[in-house]
Amino acid sequence: MTKKPLSIRETTIFDGVFTKYFLKYLFTLWFKLANWSVCRFPPEGAGVAIAAPHTSNWDFIYALGAAILQDVKIYFSIKDSLCKVPVLGSLLMWLGAMPIDRSPNGQGQVEQIKAFIDSQKNKRVFFLFTPEGTRGAVSKWKTGFYHVAQDCQLPIFLAKVDYLSKESGVFHTFILTGDKEEDIQAIQSSYKSIQGKYPEDQYPAYIGQLPSISEAEAAIIKAVYSLKGVATKVEITAKSKLAELSSNMLTLLIEKGLLETNTSNPRDNITTYKLTFAGKGYCLHLSPNI
Repeated sequence: MTKKPLSIRETTIFDGVFTKYFLKYLFTLWFKLANWSVCRFPPEGAGVAIAAPHTSNWDFIYALGAAILQDVKIYFSIKDSLCKVPVLGSLLMWLGAMPIDRSPNGQGQVEQIKAFIDSQKNKRVFFLFTPEGTRGAVSKWKTGFYHVAQDCQLPIFLAKVDYLSKESGVFHTFILTGDKEEDIQAIQSSYKSIQGKYPEDQYPAYIGQLPSISEAEAAIIKAVYSLKGVATKVEITAKSKLAELSSNMLTLLIEKGLLETNTSNPRDNITTYKLTFAGKGYCLHLSPNI
């Protein structure tokens, strides 16, 4: 008799009285004593969550705390063979393991997620990936999370555990544009200013805190981002709803490395501006979604 393949378990550690009362109280107390906080605007619904930088086992604890405090269910991929081990398998499934059968006839991540999210309505469900893949130093990200999000038509939730600001949780909901290379570079740029527990091991390399900008400069960055990255001074002024936009303000953003003059395809000799990848990454920190 053929055994029924394993699938995502609907009831996990994130459901029930144990989490709702005991764990939530425990993490509330811990975060208060440690002076940690959660990101203010948790996203609604289901999405593919990436957590970076990942340099310590403590990252999982703080990420778990943020999830429990904001009523989020987390699922993570694991070999289905481990989920079949007596006792250990049941424990892993209860913790939110998503069993992946990589055999030719197995059900993959995308199929499981598609079948599962329909039953979750508007619950906060995160399918978690760590693009660095390990706590040690790496030279590139694993980008499987992007293909999962694309194939399942889900947004990517950008999650962090920042040991400088002592903040954990999702800071932005990223909607894929279809240009994988551009999207990945913009996402990675947003993580360059997030400090892991061991900054020397994180990828992309930690460059320090975000540069300080004014509300008007933030409005400019958001305006250029929403205008698909390239805009004239007149378009930026209108979109940002600024009464006046000085050339000096644009110059300051250029000096900070967030904006640059667009030299390709000039519009009738009119100067246009575009965000650098640093500017795009900064923009993702300015708003929960754009």
